[in-house]
Amino acid sequence: MTLLEKINQPSDLRKLSSAELAELSEEIRQFIVDTVTVTGGHLGSNLGAVELTIAMHLAFESPKDILLFDTGHQAYVHKIITGRRPRFETLRQEGGLSGYPSKSESEHDWIENSHASTALSYAYGLASSLELGRGPAVGLTDAQSASDSTRYVVALVGDGALTGGLAYEALNNLGHGSKKVIIVWNDNGRSYAPTISRLSSSITRIRLNPTYIQARSRVRQVLQEFPKVGPLATSGLVSLTAALREAIEPRVFFESLGVRYTGPIDGHDISAMEYAFRGAKEWQGPIVVHVVTHKGHGYGPAEADEVQCLHDLKVASILTAANRESYTEAFSDKLCEIGERRPEVVAITAAMPSPTGLLRFQDRFPDRFYDVGIAEGHAVTGAAGMAMGGLRPVVAIYSTFLTRAFDHVNLDVSLHNLPVTFVIDRAGVTGDDGPSHNGVLDLVEMLAVPNMTVFAPSSTAEVGLALETSLDLPGPSAIRFPKTAGPHLLAPEVPLSQGLTARRLHEGSSGVAIVGVGKLAEVALEAAVRLEEEGLSVAVWDPRVVKPFDPAMLAELSRCSTVYVAEDGFVPGGVGTHLRYALDGLPESDAEVVELGLPIAYEKVGKADAILSKRGLDAVGLARRVLSDSAARDVDGFGLSELAREGRTTKPF
Repeated sequence: MTLLEKINQPSDLRKLSSAELAELSEEIRQFIVDTVTVTGGHLGSNLGAVELTIAMHLAFESPKDILLFDTGHQAYVHKIITGRRPRFETLRQEGGLSGYPSKSESEHDWIENSHASTALSYAYGLASSLELGRGPAVGLTDAQSASDSTRYVVALVGDGALTGGLAYEALNNLGHGSKKVIIVWNDNGRSYAPTISRLSSSITRIRLNPTYIQARSRVRQVLQEFPKVGPLATSGLVSLTAALREAIEPRVFFESLGVRYTGPIDGHDISAMEYAFRGAKEWQGPIVVHVVTHKGHGYGPAEADEVQCLHDLKVASILTAANRESYTEAFSDKLCEIGERRPEVVAITAAMPSPTGLLRFQDRFPDRFYDVGIAEGHAVTGAAGMAMGGLRPVVAIYSTFLTRAFDHVNLDVSLHNLPVTFVIDRAGVTGDDGPSHNGVLDLVEMLAVPNMTVFAPSSTAEVGLALETSLDLPGPSAIRFPKTAGPHLLAPEVPLSQGLTARRLHEGSSGVAIVGVGKLAEVALEAAVRLEEEGLSVAVWDPRVVKPFDPAMLAELSRCSTVYVAEDGFVPGGVGTHLRYALDGLPESDAEVVELGLPIAYEKVGKADAILSKRGLDAVGLARRVLSDSAARDVDGFGLSELAREGRTTKPF
């Protein structure tokens, strides 16, 4: 039996010697590599946090002590230690373990945070509740858990989380309120890529600087040599060291906020960290324990990856099917092409240059590329300022992260009608990363913003057309596309549309039309083929632009009896809702609009297309719905069979 197989709960760690803990670290590291190379997931972040997580569980008593992870993708080792090793092979699979902390999985998990910079605010609130003699229960049968004065709130913050403004708001309040919170700063200098932060680089550099260390040692030695007063002077070294520190380094950021600071400590030395954590428990206010780790530690391929350290490992290309292409790659190619001929175009990312397709633009135009760290609100308002100054900013961002900056989009950009282009990647259902990463709000949000033009390309070829058009608009625009691969072009026999016009992909004669938004245009086209085989001829529209709608498309749809709108976002407030309002405003329209999309709910982990299929948003489900509705209305004249009239077909859809 391996050492890892003996670890079923955190207390099992205390049975091991220092040598065995080191051996266990390597076993955990190999276990994570073996699993994540099959399932995919956040590899480099967790390889760097193995010893750190072990030391935390040695020094603290989870779940009595509240351990928070920020960003939550650093919690794989925590999951393994807290009894989830047997299920770890189900990581990020349907019905399996989440890639982030999950309250439904374990009492050791407190927050389900996949968005960075939140843990310190959670910690502030939890510490406040403990101060008032309350606090969350931890599964005990008596009332001891909530009011126990020996409980600790511990926030592991790192992998770029300290580049987000929310973390600094929380630090300010932690210091001001003297909250008893232990902040473990996992300083690996990175988030997805090298972290954009003066704080990380300057403090680490100076604290490790031999000049500072040697100077402090010389002062200690000189003080000890003073006759009689030596011991007394040495005991006052804390204040003298502070003065020395002020003389050879900038004012310590944390301490200026009222937060005690200690470190840096080797983040791969378990005993050193355990000692520091136990010491931090004695401090009666907020304290930062600065731990320096190496992202991807102990795994050659991760250490060799200078850009991401295998931050998020993709086990296989998403371009597995023939004739499928990456929307992100299509955007990246087009942006670089435009950048060559339009020097006013600049690109902005919030700590994600590689996942959003900006690395090539960064390499080609480094002076026109801006990585602001995990600071989405700043990215958006910074882009507003750039647009005021005559630039054409392109903000590349995940759909789920754009929601963090909605107020800035609405009031800093759109209120001023500034020409900022938002390229919204991972729009719609993303699946594997769970509910917090699904991009199901961006349509509702962007459609509600005045002055905003919203593009929903149905193919990779349409991405380039949308980007070209958006950069010529006088106001703000958004281009949304999915994580899943798509076709190069739908219905290539149909002439391409330009500008803000829609594209009819399929003619119909039944008075029924399907409007497929973005990736669901392909689904709508496939459904139309199935329906035609059943004797029902429906029109299919790719709106291309869902705000404003093409007047020519509206005129055509107004003559239909039924219009189905299929989209991969929430139904209320989505494209279907807005299209219904638009058609209701046309006096000649009697069209019934059927809105098909996602309910307002958190979708569980699963493959994106499988989740859509369960919601009836695949070709089979869409065709079945249209056929069933047609049979229910007793539509005549389309050659429908009796089975079709019952909502079934002669084929197993």
